[in-house]
Amino acid sequence: MKNFLKLFSIVLLFALASCDKKCDNTCAAGEVLAEDCTCIKTDPCANVTCDAGFACSNGNCVSVNEVPTVRIDRNVTSNETWTKDKIYILARRVTVTSGATLTIQAGTVIKGEAGSGANATALLVARGAKLVAEGTAASPIIFTSIADELKPGQIASPNLEPTLNGLWGGVLILGRAPISGNAAAVQIEGIPPSDQNGLYGGSDAADNSGSLKYISIRHGGANIGEGNEINGLTLGGVGTGTVIENVEVIGNQDDGIEWFGGTVNVRNAIVWNAGDDAMDTDQAWAGTLDNFIVICGDNTDHALEIDGPEGTLLLGHTLRNGSLKGNTASEMGDFRDGAQGVFERLYFFGFPDPATDGRGDISLSGDKTLATFAAGTLSFNNLETTLAANVTVAAAFKAVAPSVVAVNAQANTVGANKAVFASWTWASVANQLNDFK
Repeated sequence: MKNFLKLFSIVLLFALASCDKKCDNTCAAGEVLAEDCTCIKTDPCANVTCDAGFACSNGNCVSVNEVPTVRIDRNVTSNETWTKDKIYILARRVTVTSGATLTIQAGTVIKGEAGSGANATALLVARGAKLVAEGTAASPIIFTSIADELKPGQIASPNLEPTLNGLWGGVLILGRAPISGNAAAVQIEGIPPSDQNGLYGGSDAADNSGSLKYISIRHGGANIGEGNEINGLTLGGVGTGTVIENVEVIGNQDDGIEWFGGTVNVRNAIVWNAGDDAMDTDQAWAGTLDNFIVICGDNTDHALEIDGPEGTLLLGHTLRNGSLKGNTASEMGDFRDGAQGVFERLYFFGFPDPATDGRGDISLSGDKTLATFAAGTLSFNNLETTLAANVTVAAAFKAVAPSVVAVNAQANTVGANKAVFASWTWASVANQLNDFK
C-alpha cells in the first residue's frame, strides 16, 4: 500500500508540473494556442449553423445577399484556399500553375464572368498543379455563371433555367498521364494555343491532379472559336492519382464531360442538358466511369460519343452501371474511328424511333470500329432498354442487339444507383430523377 501511495504521489507531481508549463506565445485573431504552444488557425464558420436565407461569414450568420465576393483576375501561382463564406468571381481564364494547389472549401460558390474567344472565363488546372475541391452531400461546391443569383446554401438556381448554356467557360483538369495523340503532349481543346498551360499528356499513368468531390458545373461552354467550345468538365491526360467522384454538369453548350486520354477513374457522374454530347471519350482514355446518369436535352446530340485512339497507344476504357434517358433529338451512342472499350450494365430509355430521322440508335461508324467490335476490343455486355412503341431491339441497336434485352419502364435490372445523387444535385431537386429506378 505504501509503495502504491508513493507511486501515486510521483504521478501527481508530474501532472502538476506539466500543468505549470507556460506558453510565451500570443496568438493573433482567428488563431488558438495548441498544446505544443504553437498558434493554429481556426475556421470561424466550422461550428456555425445558419437559418435558411443566411450563410456564415467570419463566424456570423448574414443574409445571403450580403455574402462578400472576391474577383479573381490572376493565376493561382502558390498554394491558396477559397472559403465558403465568400463567392468567387472568375474574371478571366484563371490557371492553377505547376507546383501550386488550389483548395476550395465545401459549400463554396464560384461564378464565371461572361466572355468568349480568348476572353472566355474558366478554371484551368495545369500539368503539375492540383485542385482539391471536396464538397459534401450537404455542401456541394458549385461552379456557375455570374448571371446566376444563386447563393451559398442553395442548390437550384433562383433565376436561370437549366437549359441555359454558354454563359462562361468551364473546368479543365490537365495531367501527365499517357494519351494517344500526335505527340506526347498536345494542346487541350478549348484553350488558345498561345497559352502553354493548356498542354496535357505525358508518361505518368499515376499522375495526381488533386481531388474533386460533390461538384456541380452549370451554364458553361463558352465559344473560343469556330466550333471550339469548352466542355463542362474537361479531363486531359489525367492520371489515376486523381480522385473524381460525385460530379454534376448541367446546361453546357458543348460536351458535359470529355476525356482526352489519361487513366483517371470517375465515379457517380450526372450530365443534364448537354448541348453536344453528354459523355465524350478520346485519345485512348484508359479509366473507368462507374455509376452515371445522362439526361438528354433538346440539343443533346449523343448520350455517348466514343472515339478511337489517334496515335500508337491502343487502349480502351470501361463504362458501367449507367442509366441514359433520351430526347427526340438524341442518339444513344456513336462509336467511331476504331473505338475500344467495355460497355456493360447500361440502361437506355426515352429515345426516339430511329426510323423517323435516324436518331435514337447506337451506331458503329466506319470500318475501323467494325473491326474493333469484331475483334472484341470493343464489347457490350448486359444492356437493357425500354424502347418507343413498335421499335425493335434490332432496329435500335443493330450489331449490338445480341447484348440487349428489352424491358418495361422502370423494370430494368441494370443501370445507375440514383440514390447517390439525391439532395445535392440540381437534377434531383428539380425532380429530373423521377423516371429513373
